[in-house]
Amino acid sequence: MAMAAVEDPGADDHKSESGVLVTESVANSVAATDGEAEDDDPTQWTIKANNLQYSIDRNYATNVISTSRYTLLTFLPVNLFVQFKRIANFYFLCLLILQLIPQISSLSPITTAVPLILVLVISGVKDAYDDIKRHQSDNGVNNRKTFVVSGDRNSTGVPWRDVRVGSVLRLGNNDFIAADMMLLSTSDSNGLCYVETAELDGETNLKVRQTLDDVNVLDEVDLCKFDGKIQCESPNNVLDKFEGKLVWRGQTYALDNSNILLRGCKLRNTEWAYGVVVFAGHETKLMQNSGVTKFKRTRLDLIMNQLLICIFCFLITLSIIAAILNSVYEHTILSDLLDYIPYIEDEPNNANGAAALQFFSHIILLNTLVPISLYVSVEFIRFGQSMVINWDREMYYEPLDQPARARTTTLNEELGQIEYIFSDKT
Repeated sequence: MAMAAVEDPGADDHKSESGVLVTESVANSVAATDGEAEDDDPTQWTIKANNLQYSIDRNYATNVISTSRYTLLTFLPVNLFVQFKRIANFYFLCLLILQLIPQISSLSPITTAVPLILVLVISGVKDAYDDIKRHQSDNGVNNRKTFVVSGDRNSTGVPWRDVRVGSVLRLGNNDFIAADMMLLSTSDSNGLCYVETAELDGETNLKVRQTLDDVNVLDEVDLCKFDGKIQCESPNNVLDKFEGKLVWRGQTYALDNSNILLRGCKLRNTEWAYGVVVFAGHETKLMQNSGVTKFKRTRLDLIMNQLLICIFCFLITLSIIAAILNSVYEHTILSDLLDYIPYIEDEPNNANGAAALQFFSHIILLNTLVPISLYVSVEFIRFGQSMVINWDREMYYEPLDQPARARTTTLNEELGQIEYIFSDKT
C-alpha cells in the first residue's frame, strides 16, 4: 500500500535554526523556497507534471529512440572504417597502394581495385539493407500511439516520439508503456495494476504496481491540472531499484520501484492507468541497458581473420626469401655482368636497394594467396540464409500472421550454437 504522507522537513529545519515557532503558512513558504532552490540545481533530477516547458529548459531527452548504426551522412565513412577492420580488406587496400608505384609493380592497379571495390560494395549494400530495417523498426516504435492528458480536454492520441518528460499518459489494457512513468491512478479501487516485463527480463509472470492513496482518487479532469513535483535519482540502468519523492499539496511522499512503470512493459488485467513520465527516450532504463550498438563479429569471421594472418605471414616469408635470393644474385652473378648490362635508369644501382624493391614486388605477385573472393562468397551465403529464415514456413505463426524475421544478415551461422544454458527455473 502507499506510504503515509510526512511533513516537509524544510519547515522543521527552519524552526530549529530560528529557535521560535512559526506558523504553518510561513513553514510552507520556506518549503516552497527550498523547492525552488532545488529546481535550480542542475544535478537534481526534477520533474514537474504537466509542465513540458520545464523539461525542455532542462534539456531532458525526447522520447525518440534510435538503434540504427548509420545515417545518410555517416554511412560511407563509418561503413568503410568498419569494413577495413577486416584484415583481408585492409591488406588489399595496402596492395592497391603498392601497385600505384611503378618501380615495384608489374601489374595494373585495376586487377586489385576491381575485386576490392566489388567486395566493399556488396558488403556495404548488405549493411545498408540491415540498417534500413533498423530504421523501419525504430520508426514503427516511435510512431506508436499513446494518449496524453493535457489541458481541460480528454486524452488525445499522439505518437510516442512526441511524449516528453512531465507528460501525463493514459494507458489501456494490453498497451505497451511508452516511457518510464510514475503511476498516478488506476481502474482498481486499491490503486493496483499488473504489468508484464517480458521485454525487460524475459519474465512472463505478471508483476504488481501500485499508486499512492492520495493520488489514486484523482480523475482525468483532475489529472489535467495535476502539478506534483517529482525529485528522484538520475537515469540509470538498474531495473529493480528506484528512489525518489513526490511533493504535492504541501506533502511529501516516498517513491520506490513499486510505483514505477518502465518502458517496454505491457499493462495487463487493468482497464486503465494514468502515469506521469519520469524518463523518456534513451534515458529510460530499457534504453540505458541497451548501450551503444556494437559491430558484432561471428566466430567464422574471427577464424577467417586468423587464417588470413597465417597466410599473410607465409606471404611475407616467401617475399623475404625471394628478396634475399635476389640480393645474393645481385652480389655474386649480376655484379660480374654490370659492364655488359648496366642498371636501368630510375632504379637503385645497388644490390640492397634492388632486393628491397623485389620484396614489395613479390608481395604484389603473390597476392593471389589471399582469397578475397572468399569474403564475397560468405556475404552471399549469409544473405541467402537470412532470406531462407524469413521464408521458412515452419517458423510462421499463423494466428498473428507473423513470419520469422532475420534482423541481421551477419550472425546467421551463430544460430543453434548453444554451449551453456543458465536458468533459475526448475
